[in-house]
Amino acid sequence: METFRTIIPIKKTWDLTHADRILTMGSCFADRMSDVLMQSGFRVEHNPFGVLYNPMSVVKALETLWYNIPFRDEDVFEYQGCYASFMHHTSFSGRDKDEVLKRIRMRTAQASQALHQADCLMITFGTSWVYALAETGKIVANCHKLPDYHFVRRRLDVAEIVEYYSEFLEVVFREKPDLKILMTVSPIRHFKDGAHENTLSKAVLHLAIEELCLRFPQIVYFPAYELLCDDLRDYRFYDEDMLHPNSQALRYIWEAFSQFAFDKNTKDLIHQLQQIHKAMQHKPLRPGDEAYVRFAQKNLAAIAMLQLAHPELDLTEEQDFFKRILE
Repeated sequence: METFRTIIPIKKTWDLTHADRILTMGSCFADRMSDVLMQSGFRVEHNPFGVLYNPMSVVKALETLWYNIPFRDEDVFEYQGCYASFMHHTSFSGRDKDEVLKRIRMRTAQASQALHQADCLMITFGTSWVYALAETGKIVANCHKLPDYHFVRRRLDVAEIVEYYSEFLEVVFREKPDLKILMTVSPIRHFKDGAHENTLSKAVLHLAIEELCLRFPQIVYFPAYELLCDDLRDYRFYDEDMLHPNSQALRYIWEAFSQFAFDKNTKDLIHQLQQIHKAMQHKPLRPGDEAYVRFAQKNLAAIAMLQLAHPELDLTEEQDFFKRILE
C-alpha cells in the first residue's frame, strides 16, 4: 500500500529518563518542546535568557552560565524608557532598571547551577542570520526594535559556528564527560529574511551541527526540521501564520522524539503521568459529593505510589490539586 508521504524512520538513538536534569536553549521551538517535557514529568530549566535564535547568542549565554560571569549594570541599556539587554529576549525588558537587573541576575544564577548539574543539554538553532552592533561588532540576541543603523546584518558561516562551539565544549566535556547534548534545527522558517535566505541560513545550521556531531560523540542530532518540512510537508500542520507548527504537528514530532529517546519504562511512566493530568482536567457534575471525593483519594494514592517509585519526580502541584478537593 502506498503511503503518499516521505516517512522519516526514527530509531532509538538516545537515552533520556526522568532521572536526567535537562537544560534547553534556543529558539521558540525549544520552548515548545520544553513545555511538553515538563508536562511529561521531566526536570527542565528552559531558555534562561529567553528565546535565542542564532547559534552565537546561544553559546555566549552558555559561556555566561558556565563561567558564572556577573551581569553588570552597564550590560543593560535604555531605549524609549524601556531597559533591555542585548543578550536577552524582550521578555526580560521593563521600565524599572533595578527590576530588570534583578530578574536577569536571579535567572542567571539559577541557570548557572542548572548547567553545572545538567545531565542533558538540548540546543535548538533557529537562524544563522545575525545582527551585530555597528560600533563594536558584538552579536546581539535581540535588536529590541532599535533603528536599523545601530546594526550590521550578516550570515554566520559553518566554520565560525563549529570553532566557537568546539572551543567551549572541549572545556565543558573535560569537567562533564558524560553530558549528553541533543541538537536540532528549528523547523520554523524565518521568512522575514526571505525564502532563499532562509534556505541558506538553515543549510549553514545543518552543516555546523553535522560537523559538531562528528567531532564530539556526546552530541546527537534529532531531525525535528525534517519531520515537519519533509515528512508532514503540508499546511494543515501549520498555525495560521503558515510558519509555526500547530499542535497536531508538535504531537507528531513528540511521538517521534519518544521513539528516539525513551525506553519502555520511561514511556510507561509518561503514560501514568498523563493519566493523572487527564484526571486533573475532569469536570465533576457534583463537586464535593462522595464519588468525587473517592476520585480524588484514588488519584492521591496513585501519585503517592509514583512518588515512592520515582523520587526524582516533583508531583507537588498534582498532590496539591487533589488535596484541595478534600478540604
